[in-house]
Amino acid sequence: MKMPNLVVVLVEPQGALNIGSVCRSMMNFGASDLRLVNPQVDPFSEDARKMALKASSLLETARLCTSLEEALADCGSSYGTTRRFGRYRREFLVPEQAAREAVTLLPDVKVALVFGREDSGLRTSELDCCRRLLTIPTDEDFASLNLAQAVTVCLYEMARVARNPAQVVIESSRKPASGEEMEALFAHMREVLASSGFLNPQNPDHLMHTFRRMLDRCGLNSREVRIWRGLWRHVGWLNERSGVAREPFARSGGGNIGEENARDDDGGSCHLPDGEGLVEQQGTRQDGNDGGDANK
Repeated sequence: MKMPNLVVVLVEPQGALNIGSVCRSMMNFGASDLRLVNPQVDPFSEDARKMALKASSLLETARLCTSLEEALADCGSSYGTTRRFGRYRREFLVPEQAAREAVTLLPDVKVALVFGREDSGLRTSELDCCRRLLTIPTDEDFASLNLAQAVTVCLYEMARVARNPAQVVIESSRKPASGEEMEALFAHMREVLASSGFLNPQNPDHLMHTFRRMLDRCGLNSREVRIWRGLWRHVGWLNERSGVAREPFARSGGGNIGEENARDDDGGSCHLPDGEGLVEQQGTRQDGNDGGDANK
């Protein structure tokens, strides 16, 4: 069964053999849209072609992108793969769950499966670009999968579910907003919240991780994104009118926006009055490499 709207995105792939193997798996399961974000090797090399075999045509049509945002701009949904769990990595789907969800969207929008570097996976900031998180359950003593293996497992589940539509429960016929629209919304939201003093200037992305997951779960469509953008434009206008410029967060005497000393469900401080510091809870790098292989 062909799945022309299914997109496979490889972020900074490091092995030509893996790229070729991914092409072969894609052709096995009816996918044809390959996007490479800053490949670290020549994706058109002889090694890649040898591994792709009769799927080398996918190499010829692969789209080269300079950023993950560019690769996902026209996608209505995306699944970032990871094997690591932590502060900003919750609410995972396994491949079968992702397939059941994605197959309902594929007739109308592009859906992307996003895979990270062979040696370190996707960074937290890259997972933020994805609407959902996906993990492949493996033995904890050796959890990492080879990149091409991880792609094959996910594509197999997509193809299996697509061939058995009776198993799929269609929850909504709404067409979700594109990746470009959602990224513009989050950027607008971050700008307004930062300028109003709501976000911690030393770690503005702490709450943005939560906001992203909240809105991603909603599956906003284009009209709803425009409504949210209108709200933030109005809030920005009110901020300018009142002269708000990051004062609430730094103001002494507990004059912060929101509840004083409010803490999120991870234990991280959202707003702290003077004297208690403005540093988030210790422990997690916000945008470091996460270690592991393709299932990261």
